[in-house]
Amino acid sequence: MQLVKSLVYFLVYKTMSKKKSGTTAHIANNKKAYFNYTILSTYEAGIVLSGCEVKSIRNGHMSIKESYATVIQNELWLVGCHIKPYEHASHHQPDPLRDRKLLLHRHQINQIMAKVAQKRLTVVPLRVYWVRQRVKIELGLVQSKKLFDKRDDLKQKAVNRDLEREHKPR
Repeated sequence: MQLVKSLVYFLVYKTMSKKKSGTTAHIANNKKAYFNYTILSTYEAGIVLSGCEVKSIRNGHMSIKESYATVIQNELWLVGCHIKPYEHASHHQPDPLRDRKLLLHRHQINQIMAKVAQKRLTVVPLRVYWVRQRVKIELGLVQSKKLFDKRDDLKQKAVNRDLEREHKPR
C-alpha cells in the first residue's frame, strides 16, 4: 500500500513539475526585427529590473521596437527599451528609457563581442517573455537586410497568402 502511494505521489509530482518548468508567457515582440534583419543566432538573457518596472511589465507596458544591445565594460546592456512608469508606485520612479543590464554567461558575452567586432553584426532584442516568474529576453545576433531582400520577403509573403486562400476550405 505504501509503495502504491509513493508511486502515485511520484508520478503526480513529476507531471506537475514538468508543466511548471515549461510555461512561458509572451510580453513583447519585435516584428520589425524579423523584417529588417537576417537573424543569424539567438541567445536567451535575463534582465535586471526594479520592482515597479516588473509590475509595469505585468500590465503589458513595455516596448522593444527601438532598442538594441551593446557591450559596455565587458557587460551587455539593453539600450532604448521603454518601460512605462508604474502608476501606483509610491516613490522612486526609474527613468523609462534607462539602460538595463542583461544577464548572460561570460562565454556567451565573449562570443557576442567577438562576432560583433569581427563581422560587424548587431544585437537586437527579438521578444520578451516570462519564464517561471522571471522576465527573459531573446536576443538575436543580426545582419541588416538589403532593400532587395526585403522586397523578396514581401513577394514571398504575398505568394504564401494567395496559396493559403486557394486551399482554404469553403
